Amino acid sequence: MADERFEIILTTDRTMMSNHHGKEFIGFMATGPPIGMPESLWMWIAAPKMKTDRLGRPWQAPYAMRKLEALLQDHGYKAAIIDPDHLHKHLDHAKILMLSHHDYFALCPPSSEWWLVTKREPVNARSFRRLMEKPEIRRAKRNGLKIIVGGPAGWQWLYKTDLWERWGVDTVVDGEGERIVLDLVEKVYSGEPLPRYVFVGPNDVPMIEEIPKIKHASVNGLVEIMRGCPRHCKFCSVTLRPLRYIPLEMIEEEMLVNVREGVKGGILHSEDVLLYGARGLRLNPDALIKLHKLARKHLETIAWSHASLAAIKNAEEEYGLISKLREIICEDGVQDYWGVEVGIETGSVKLAKKIMPAKAAPYPAEKWPDVVEDAFAIMHENNLIPAATLILGLPEEEPDDVVKTAELLDRLKPYRSLIVPMFFVPMGVLKDKDWFTTFKVSDEHIEVMRRCLWHSVRWAEEIIEKFYLKGWSKFI
Repeated sequence: MADERFEIILTTDRTMMSNHHGKEFIGFMATGPPIGMPESLWMWIAAPKMKTDRLGRPWQAPYAMRKLEALLQDHGYKAAIIDPDHLHKHLDHAKILMLSHHDYFALCPPSSEWWLVTKREPVNARSFRRLMEKPEIRRAKRNGLKIIVGGPAGWQWLYKTDLWERWGVDTVVDGEGERIVLDLVEKVYSGEPLPRYVFVGPNDVPMIEEIPKIKHASVNGLVEIMRGCPRHCKFCSVTLRPLRYIPLEMIEEEMLVNVREGVKGGILHSEDVLLYGARGLRLNPDALIKLHKLARKHLETIAWSHASLAAIKNAEEEYGLISKLREIICEDGVQDYWGVEVGIETGSVKLAKKIMPAKAAPYPAEKWPDVVEDAFAIMHENNLIPAATLILGLPEEEPDDVVKTAELLDRLKPYRSLIVPMFFVPMGVLKDKDWFTTFKVSDEHIEVMRRCLWHSVRWAEEIIEKFYLKGWSKFI
């Protein structure tokens, strides 16, 4: 039994510790409040419980947590990711509880939009609050447990200092954690005081050789292929970090970890998959073809996390690359489409030039609306299905800028896609700007939201029936 005691526990709430029935986009339901049904049913649809072993170790877990779990184990610590329903088995003898989340308090898009529109708290914030109020966590904290939180939403704790204090959080890590986490753990083991807040700046992020390989399956087979982004959009924190390409050998090893543990599909993760191996913003078709042939060798299905619209247009027009990648991804007939998240952000050339001048590159920012439409046409022709985002309430936004976005939406009507409006959240170099709590929704914003809704409703039925849930009815 002694060997089964973990001194460092990594966990998160149910909305994150789930594979969403193997359908990643279903997880977005967890960013909204339960509408028209009991919360328990909403949660089962959005975030069903994960299969675990007898110790409570989940079959799949969030990728970033898998990285920290591997790092700690590589350095000899008795650490494990534990499903939130099994914490009571371990916390009485644990020294450290580590938490990660994409949206602790539902302050990120699209949670913030749901909250603003419905005036009801989204289930991800409710679920995380229930986790932190668990008796076993409260008891362990009184007995000396140290709580360290981080992840993509680590910054949110700066807006929730009351809960920071109430729940006894010792340290908040804001940024990539691989380089700092060992120092924090060593402080706990040696009895040294922990810092209250750690910001991991661009010069402190880990290099490739410092990034561990996951040892167990990630949620829906997600595997990272690069970190950072060279486009330098002012609203994005990722662009502040240096660009690092993960070697194919490391990518393959992590794919095989997932496959061996029964996760047959995979998601290639990057802020812009099409920039893998690129020279600045100059695409590298050979690197991308090698990457996708490697993925096809091991995975039954392939998806992308994110891609830029400019890269999609450039890839097809200059290299015929989207068509070539479709042939690789869909060659065996197991899948006939793949999904990706893309950012439209605005239809205003004026705003595009101010806050994201390189997002259209290699095309001029003045051509941004044309870049968007051309990329959507390419995706439509190749069964690449985008979930696209818009940002409303950007700094210096004027009514005419929102009108330009509405006009762009009209141009996108013929193209298969889901489009989600989001309100500006201050990140990147715009972090000091006022936030959506002071934001006033205008008639122009409402019109954009209305057009997004009807666009998505129009295409949702075909996407669901013809592509996304094709053949899934036999499982429900």
